[in-house]
Amino acid sequence: MSLHDEEPIEAGRAIAGDRMQNTSVSELGGRIRLRRKVKRLTLAQVAEAAGISTAQLSQIERGNAMPSVDKLVLLCQAIDMPVSWLFDGADHTGPASTESRLIVRKAKRRHIVFQKNGMEKDMLTPDSMPQIQMMRLVLSPDGTTGDMPYNEKEGAKCGLLLRGSISLEIDGEVYRLYAGDSFAFSATALIRFWAEGEESEIIWACTPAFY
Repeated sequence: MSLHDEEPIEAGRAIAGDRMQNTSVSELGGRIRLRRKVKRLTLAQVAEAAGISTAQLSQIERGNAMPSVDKLVLLCQAIDMPVSWLFDGADHTGPASTESRLIVRKAKRRHIVFQKNGMEKDMLTPDSMPQIQMMRLVLSPDGTTGDMPYNEKEGAKCGLLLRGSISLEIDGEVYRLYAGDSFAFSATALIRFWAEGEESEIIWACTPAFY
């Protein structure tokens, strides 16, 4: 499930145009750089996808240049990051920097809604920790990751079902889970999961970070 698909291009452009002037160049560049590293992309890969030079991207990440609204939208698409995440209010510079790199306050959680899948996600770990990520998932009664199993190239995943009931498919085997059940598997395993007729809540963790 791609994140930038959940945020229409025009919406992203409007957000950037409205809020860029109130955001420091260094903060903007720092967030782009963190996100690129979480996605394990090189400067060259992102620059090519966004239609800019590697040198330009380097200048943006180091806080020496401010991209245009259109270029910013393209950069966010290249790193699969909603434009709104650049302006979510979390402070990555100044006095609050130490806390924001260690702690995620409830009011500062990044929230993603996958309407087509009937799923919502809250990010519970800070961007400064690309080695691991924890999130809270809420599935509607018919929520699902989709019909096609998916996997990652490396890492591991685990979780705890807090409430509801889901079916979890791992490499073709389907397991019915209930509140209190937990699980773990290699991220290379082909998986998918879906709610079994009731709203379900999961604490999910993965290595390395995905979002």
